[in-house]
Amino acid sequence: MTASKIQSSIRSSYQNLQSQLDNFVPRRAQNYLVAEIAKTLCGEYHKSTRMIVAEAGTGIGKSLSYLMAAIPVALFNNRKVVISTATVALQEQLMNKDLPLYRRITDREFSILLAKGRQRYCCAEKLASASGADGGQLAMFESKPKKKDIEQLELMYKKLAENKWDGDRDSWPKPIKDEIWQLIVSDKHSCNSSMPVHRHCPFQKARSEMDKADVIIANHSLVMADADLGGGVILPEPENTIYVFDEAHHLPQVARDHSSAAASLKGAASWLERLNQSVTKFANMADEKRVNRFRNELQDSVQQLIPSLTQLSTRFDPAHFEDKIYRFENGELPTWLEEESKELKKLSQKGAQAVAKIADLIAERVKDGELANRLAEPALAELGFYIQRMDNLAQVWSLMAEPTREKGAPLARWLEVSPDREGDFVVNVSPLEVGWQLDQQIWSRCIGAVLVSATIRALNSFSFFCRQAGISEKPDDGVRFLALASPFDYQNQAELAVPKMKYEPQAPQYTEYLTDILPNLIEDKKANLVLFSSYWQMNQVAESLSTDFVKRGWALQVQGQESRSEILKKHKTLVQCQKTSILFGTGSFSEGLDLPGELLENLIITKIPFGVPTSPVERAHAEYIESKGGNPFMQIVVPEASKKLIQSVGRLLRKERDSGKVIILDRRIVTKRYGKSLLDSLPPFKRVIEY
Repeated sequence: MTASKIQSSIRSSYQNLQSQLDNFVPRRAQNYLVAEIAKTLCGEYHKSTRMIVAEAGTGIGKSLSYLMAAIPVALFNNRKVVISTATVALQEQLMNKDLPLYRRITDREFSILLAKGRQRYCCAEKLASASGADGGQLAMFESKPKKKDIEQLELMYKKLAENKWDGDRDSWPKPIKDEIWQLIVSDKHSCNSSMPVHRHCPFQKARSEMDKADVIIANHSLVMADADLGGGVILPEPENTIYVFDEAHHLPQVARDHSSAAASLKGAASWLERLNQSVTKFANMADEKRVNRFRNELQDSVQQLIPSLTQLSTRFDPAHFEDKIYRFENGELPTWLEEESKELKKLSQKGAQAVAKIADLIAERVKDGELANRLAEPALAELGFYIQRMDNLAQVWSLMAEPTREKGAPLARWLEVSPDREGDFVVNVSPLEVGWQLDQQIWSRCIGAVLVSATIRALNSFSFFCRQAGISEKPDDGVRFLALASPFDYQNQAELAVPKMKYEPQAPQYTEYLTDILPNLIEDKKANLVLFSSYWQMNQVAESLSTDFVKRGWALQVQGQESRSEILKKHKTLVQCQKTSILFGTGSFSEGLDLPGELLENLIITKIPFGVPTSPVERAHAEYIESKGGNPFMQIVVPEASKKLIQSVGRLLRKERDSGKVIILDRRIVTKRYGKSLLDSLPPFKRVIEY
């Protein structure tokens, strides 16, 4: 019965869509996507695995598709929908455009909330202290605060007290400086809902609103932060949630970043010294009998950690480092460092538990009315800082002490020369593969999952993404896969040209050669976008050509010289005035840049966007693949380049009536064996290849 109600609700919203949009053209691909998502989430394909991975090209209307399919399924089954994006731009589009439109066409009532991490909210008590409203300025000002900073804090406190501000950093009318925000930001240790005074703190209010919301807009980072806490701490628990991951191709990288950890040696010893000096001050605020054990444990671990970390920093010789980095091959540590790591793990875990316990005991006394809030607040805020640092230190040394894995990829482990402190080193640890973790934390627990993006496949296959994201491709495991092409008439709307070139991108003369040929490839009185693979090359070419462009009356704007929004605003004005507008950009301009119609008619790609495995994690991953007899270039570099190239050419056609030309200046796309597979994975433009 529920399934037929869901079908009927979806049908009625699709019919209403026609009356809401001018020039509405029914899209078969959109219809199909809505139906497939709904069937998957209703368990029509597989009773327990309700998961669909869909690549939906530009112009299909994928965000409206998943809203129309997932929300009715969740509402009829009394579940939550968490929609996670990788960019703020997409969150804004959902909140300001897609969800209000869907609300107008659906027959179901539902509530929406934009979820943010705790760090986007201020703590009301910290703000009261920092502004001096509770009689004492916060002790954590490292130097004498400026008058205008105090005035800003006073105004923020006043607006919060009058309910004219909700304590959300993003909703304050002007940017708030980081050093000011760090004084008042909510943290899980001092801003605790078990303390009455914090129950009405901005974050606690937002959290209680979330429990009531049907649809929650989040980002990949927040979903992973919640998963790391066990799920259901910041966001609804996975067992009651349908997840929609838009821009899903970013998820594995975000998951990897969340599982990584880094800490310096001398830097850690320095803040541990400060903690050691403050232990008695903190312990004196807690119940004397109960706190003694934890004070002794904390002092004991801190007093052993300081000399151990300081001593360790003398054991490494920067002369053996390559570009200020020393990588442990295959993640293997020398025996002495392995033993040292085990000891540091034990000490840092013991210290982390003890400092958190002292904070709990202080909070208990406040709760029981035995300790004044104004005395406890600064101490708990300071303790929150130390707990965070201590937890991170414990995480680093736990990962460093982890024994070599018999199955799967090893951990990447490396040292970096610290940029902040002479003679200091930063210890870094990162997993190479996080798919099993995503499966454990999300896929195997959630009610259903929808993963969509305009570019999930690499070289026309889902395999690369599935390996990264821990998703099974076996038919029996029940995951649905869907690839829907954009509704464009590629043959008639656009042309892909690969001109003859004197040099390939690896040639030392290539940058100078680009300077010679680019003026002839720019379309006069039109909108042009030139994509480079490096900032250095882009700036060199821009410098060489700027005078020539000015003489011709062409306007050049280079990424990084002004904010993205300013560049696009100026670009639109120039195009409207029928001037020649040229944008120079790198990687981030090849994704998420929306320039429909006349705002882009000529796209030039200077080089296939191969990533060079230079970061320690990438090098470790390549090393692991080689150890298994694989080819890192074909298994990682080419698939990644394929995805980036698809995103780059995707800038040209945004709507059904757009037209223009893509020019690829990298001959390897036609001369190398892998070039054919890169070319075949691009949309079927009319091709003009010069030989």
